[in-house]
Amino acid sequence: MQFQPIKQSFKVQYDYQLYFTSGLFTLDNPLFSKLISDYKEFEPVKLLFVLDDGVKNHHPKLIHQIESYCNSNKDNLKYTDTIVLQGGEQVKNSDSAIESVLKGINENKICRHSFVVVIGGGAVIDMVGYAAAIAHRGVKLIRIPTTVLSQNDSAVGVKNSVNAFKKKNFLGTFAPPYAIINDSNFLETLEQRDWISGISEAIKVALIKDEDFFQYIANHASALKNREMEPMQYVIYKCAEMHMHHIAQGGDPFESGSSRPLDFGHWAAHKMEFMTNYELRHGEAVAKGIALDVTYAQLIGLITESDLQHILNVMVEIGFDLSLPVNTSSEIETLMNGIEEFREHLGGQLTITLISGLGVKHDVHTIDMKLMTEAIGKLNHQFALN
Repeated sequence: MQFQPIKQSFKVQYDYQLYFTSGLFTLDNPLFSKLISDYKEFEPVKLLFVLDDGVKNHHPKLIHQIESYCNSNKDNLKYTDTIVLQGGEQVKNSDSAIESVLKGINENKICRHSFVVVIGGGAVIDMVGYAAAIAHRGVKLIRIPTTVLSQNDSAVGVKNSVNAFKKKNFLGTFAPPYAIINDSNFLETLEQRDWISGISEAIKVALIKDEDFFQYIANHASALKNREMEPMQYVIYKCAEMHMHHIAQGGDPFESGSSRPLDFGHWAAHKMEFMTNYELRHGEAVAKGIALDVTYAQLIGLITESDLQHILNVMVEIGFDLSLPVNTSSEIETLMNGIEEFREHLGGQLTITLISGLGVKHDVHTIDMKLMTEAIGKLNHQFALN
């Protein structure tokens, strides 16, 4: 007897929302309580909080505020515990950090009808999201990002990851969060470098998708550097909106193809983070990676020298250091190895996103190594003189 293949297809609807507020855990703010009650009415929902230690240090009353908020809304919020973990990229290199979250999920009996609530920068959110996604094949996650970069980019996507084998984001999942909540109060205590670094992701998405948005950033470069909240809030909102639209409407939310336009500038950024032992913030590395790729784009004739200098000048005015942490031929070779590592990470055909104009994405499938080396030298020469 011969059996024919059994074939089925199905679609899964994903819904997740990004909310904006300030003072999320003040007792008169109903947003968080309503978000949970909308999920399950008339029954308390278990909540396990995971907190970035940098946020805890800058907001020492936060854990008490969370506990008080949950106690004041105990009909639908059941506080279990708060786990405090070291922030920064190193947390994604730590098996013990993942184990701490998984242990907390297990010991507090967090099930698939409970929530893990992570509060912190992009690295902590990435790592906790990965742990939540593999526990019970996925427990619900609420992200509360606290940096510019996490509020406008990393926390509003559908990816979670940790580093392994000396490669960034080698282990990871696609798992949309239940919700993301941006609380502007957390931005006020950021160090200047963290305030600035996230703007690089807005520059990235503007350069590949929206010239008008890039010109807004250019026109408000000094205001952004000087920590004016109104333009920063707009930059965060617009960047997050474009990011989420690309995921939902771009046709490849879980990145099955080879093109990754939202990784513009990232092949070099990921490698430079590793080369500096993650002393570079991700956003700082992305700024350098964008600078390198637009310099290369100019050398191969995709953009004009005028457009190149305009882009570089905007980033410098915001406060980015665009010199590359490579000087010797050995260091340049190590950086260039990042191109193949990037292809391996994505899989399939090498696809590097460049631009052929402000707001115009242009994918290439080969890199002229000699010209890329020239781009490195040109960029370092320009900013070594400044």
